[in-house]
Amino acid sequence: MSKPIVKVALAIPGSNYFDYLLPDHLGSVLKPGMRVSVPFGNKKRLGMVMALTEESSCPLSRLKAIDRIIDDSVLLRPKDLKLLEWVSAYYQRGIGETVMASLPGRLRDGKQSAPDRTEPVWQLSQSGRTVDDASLARTPAQMRMIKILREQPAGMAQKQLLQLSVTSRATLAALLKKEWIEPAVAATNASRADNEVQLNAEQQTAVDSVNGTQGFAAWLLYGVTGSGKTEVYIRLIRQALARQAQVLLLAPEIGLTPQLYQRLQKALNAKIVLMHSGLSDGDRHCAWQQARDGQADVLIGTRSCIFTPMPRVGLIIVDEEHDLSYKQQDGIRYSARDLALLRGREADCAVLLGSATPALESLHNVACGRFKLLQLKQRAATAQIPRIETLDISNSSLNEGLSPQLLQAMQQVLQRGEQVLLFHNRRGYAPVLSCKSCDWIMHCEHCDARMTWHKHSQRMWCHHCGTQKRQPHQCPECGASGLQYIGQGTQRIEEFLRQRFAQYALVRIDQDSTRRRGALQAVLQEIKQGKYSLLLGTQMLAKGHHFPNVTLVVIPDMDQALFGADFRATERMAQLLIQVAGRAGRAAKAGRVLIQTRHPDHPLLQQLTREGYSAFAEQALAERKLLQLPPYSHQVLLRSEAAKAEQASEFLKQARECFAATDAISLWGPLPAPMEKRAGRYRYQLILQSTERAELHNRVSAWRQQLYRLASGKRLRWSIDVDPMEMY
Repeated sequence: MSKPIVKVALAIPGSNYFDYLLPDHLGSVLKPGMRVSVPFGNKKRLGMVMALTEESSCPLSRLKAIDRIIDDSVLLRPKDLKLLEWVSAYYQRGIGETVMASLPGRLRDGKQSAPDRTEPVWQLSQSGRTVDDASLARTPAQMRMIKILREQPAGMAQKQLLQLSVTSRATLAALLKKEWIEPAVAATNASRADNEVQLNAEQQTAVDSVNGTQGFAAWLLYGVTGSGKTEVYIRLIRQALARQAQVLLLAPEIGLTPQLYQRLQKALNAKIVLMHSGLSDGDRHCAWQQARDGQADVLIGTRSCIFTPMPRVGLIIVDEEHDLSYKQQDGIRYSARDLALLRGREADCAVLLGSATPALESLHNVACGRFKLLQLKQRAATAQIPRIETLDISNSSLNEGLSPQLLQAMQQVLQRGEQVLLFHNRRGYAPVLSCKSCDWIMHCEHCDARMTWHKHSQRMWCHHCGTQKRQPHQCPECGASGLQYIGQGTQRIEEFLRQRFAQYALVRIDQDSTRRRGALQAVLQEIKQGKYSLLLGTQMLAKGHHFPNVTLVVIPDMDQALFGADFRATERMAQLLIQVAGRAGRAAKAGRVLIQTRHPDHPLLQQLTREGYSAFAEQALAERKLLQLPPYSHQVLLRSEAAKAEQASEFLKQARECFAATDAISLWGPLPAPMEKRAGRYRYQLILQSTERAELHNRVSAWRQQLYRLASGKRLRWSIDVDPMEMY
């Protein structure tokens, strides 16, 4: 009998499998899906066993034996390995890189699986349910924890309670000492019907349609903002749990996961776990393991959760399916939305994609019959679609970018005791530092970008590479001291609004103000409690959040988004505008959206404000079809980065020369990236496009092996991006 050969995946760029011998004493233990330590060169490397076979392309005399087995049991099951093999082949990445990237950090580092830990679940005691809020005024952390538990009568697991209340174990201990909380019985899979929201006809149709279909089906839930998509998710999840199935719910951003968790906790008695990069390595590992072992009923997480093994998954939901965050932009450049469909097909279960502004690719799939369409055209309960208006500021005198008409409208809303949300997608104080005398502008020496002044830290920042510098006191070109700040960032607008509306509480939400772990969750909770009247923020506030008292949304500068170089720029601008506008009027009070612009007659603005997103999408798809752009064709992008522009360009020239030409595939480039220099490196790209997906991928797969043999490619960084979403 021939000796077994172990095919191991190692995180070596561009590699497939490596063959190793199986020592006799490990023959009955080792199985595919286990991690092993193997000799590689003069080092030991961590690998994943992908298969056991009896054949190798290498002579047995040249093969080394595996060193040791790390896992006591199978970490990844055969269907998990099959998914990763598909991802490796489709996205043109080595199988070892793909497998290791799919694992939690602790497992990538070679650590053992965590022991099973049953978390304590806490609920309010009888005295805790009657505690007066006034007595908690001086202990805000305790107040937050009490309020969260009031909304969770069946209790909450300790980790989630600490995360959502942004508190420490000391707060928990203080409440225990006061006997205001007590251990609760762990949750079961029964549903909670108390205070259940009554579905409207459209919502009920959506639930019945998905539940009435057996096996795999892809559904697009196209619902206007505030139409109750989450309530549809809850009913479908409840049905899946009744079938003893697991549910995977993807959200595009960390900031949206806590509110989804809270909504599901109120509606379901189930083991729900969170998994995203904002958690510690240990917490992510624990959530991954509970999902893999079938202990978790519902997994809520961001993009990378799509790889989490779930042995009895029976429903996959992708919320805000249009969001660019679902596309990984480095390493393995996968689309979590697209992989959700693949996982659903493999698991033979329904996949629901939800959005108020669906991606054009998804609408195209509906037209082609690949997806089934479900529509929610009405807002839930008595809420109405907000009125969108444009303010022509061509001849207006602006105060920190805000017109008198805009300020007056904000004043009226604030006086009524309602909230105003001002959306400005540019953080910092001022995006330009310039010389009055010679018009010099401070640029980042590492990027083709201007540096932004951050007043709070008294530093100039590059938002692309992170470089920070002190502000010069005089112009380095002419020596003049008359330096000026041009433009407005969120910090500058905040400073003005605090003076203009001093009697109203204001909060700024951007990447700078929410760096501390848990800060975003804490401030969102305070907004819902009515602590702030003025909400100023970037894209972090644009989608998914429910602020019932926001009746006015202000967009002071949308013009910069009207003229983008990327063919997807108008689609993203339309989605962003509709998503931001959707924060207004989500309860009984009417909502209004005011957009300042110097181009009130711009066709895109006119169409969006008068006809809505559907009309825009229909026209945009017609234009894409005419130009044979995605989704009517398929693209692959080859990127290169080097210390010198000539090196990056030359590699792509050689790459183009060795590509097997065909009439069915068009090649464009090499071209400089829209931002040619970033972080001190020059970036170029080569675009491949074809209407024949299979032929394009077959040729790129063979081409990739040639690229690894190019000498010029060994002196720089290069990557292949299949189905690129950004030409950055």
